[in-house]
Amino acid sequence: MKQARGFNRLLVIGFLFLWLVQGSTLLLTNADEQLRRFTRAYEFDFSIWMLDALRIKFAQAALDAPNYLSEAEQAALVKDYLAKIAKLNKLKADIEWLYTSPTVADPTIASKPLVRDQLQLQAELKQLGPLAESIIQAQLNAILLEQGLTPVPPPLYHVTDLPYALIISPRDVIRQDYDISLLPDMTMPEITELEQRIENELNVSALIEPVGGIGVYPTMVMATSSITWLPEVVAHEWTHNYLTLRPLGMGYFASGEMRTINETTASIVGVELSRALLAQYFPQDLPPEPLPTWPLPAPFEEIYPGLDRSQPPAFNFRVEMHTTRVEVDRLLVEGKIEEAEQYMESRRLFLAEHGYNIRRLNQAYFAFHGAYAGGTADAAYGAQGRDPVGPAVRALRENSGSLEDFLEQIAWISSFEELQESLVEP
Repeated sequence: MKQARGFNRLLVIGFLFLWLVQGSTLLLTNADEQLRRFTRAYEFDFSIWMLDALRIKFAQAALDAPNYLSEAEQAALVKDYLAKIAKLNKLKADIEWLYTSPTVADPTIASKPLVRDQLQLQAELKQLGPLAESIIQAQLNAILLEQGLTPVPPPLYHVTDLPYALIISPRDVIRQDYDISLLPDMTMPEITELEQRIENELNVSALIEPVGGIGVYPTMVMATSSITWLPEVVAHEWTHNYLTLRPLGMGYFASGEMRTINETTASIVGVELSRALLAQYFPQDLPPEPLPTWPLPAPFEEIYPGLDRSQPPAFNFRVEMHTTRVEVDRLLVEGKIEEAEQYMESRRLFLAEHGYNIRRLNQAYFAFHGAYAGGTADAAYGAQGRDPVGPAVRALRENSGSLEDFLEQIAWISSFEELQESLVEP
């Protein structure tokens, strides 16, 4: 009976998040039916996915398997699960190479042993995955309690193929007008064709981009073999769930500023909770606190005056993206749309020369990535350019005595103006 009541609570929470997700889609439908002429055939159905994920979570809760393992056994199981994902990724890459290499006469025969191993690994991961998810969920729940945070809703996630995000921005200004979730099995030809059709017929900037997580309930998380990335994205998406039940999250779609406040908050909380989880359960995998790298703009020298200036300059992706965004904003303000687009393409090629391959660098790219103002040492620079919203969120965190205080205060913010006022209050 207790398990049934628990599942009923999960269903209520799940349907609440489903209603919120569908609400955003309804806004898109009413606002611009022209756009959905292109996307309707590719749109992702969250309702089916969420119901299936809740069924899986109920089965996990009924087994309560983590309680039968020691902390050391739990950590070992998670690490084994991630190692198997890494092995599966390598197998897939090896199989793909066999089918693309001109030196392989019959890739079907050559790949048979690898395909057999792939199927075996996939079967093992199907059995191991739900238990690994239960362990990370329980660990994050414990960290939330230690931090003084109320784990409502409970941190639930499920590893899955994530939908693509279709981002639409005007061409004359960087602003995210639409974010539509598309099927995860779209091919690259379908993706590029859809982007081009939308841009040509609607005169907008379009980008179809993969994402690492989505804050529905349970949250959707991309498969990864990284023990440092997994808890961060799980905590990040849980933060969205937490905020969705409060004014900040409810206003996510109200404006670009509110979206940036939400995403920056989730990034900050995700980093801090992840580091706390790693320190507690995977201490050997806890990375050192990140520091910014050279070359640094002048403001960085003010923030980090003790940096060793004798270091040789190195290419810094975030700094280069910051430089690009600032120049694009300047060109767009002056009405030089074509010049801005030509400049972005030249910068895309420049970044590729330094090992950073970006498929499309356009207004939609900056509208999407610019909202993630991050919680790391060099978060002041990146795709957000000189947008003041992210720095304001980080300033509030610095002024807060604890993560609990920060999250409690910012969760009730309903506009950027309120955030600014909170920074000047005595």
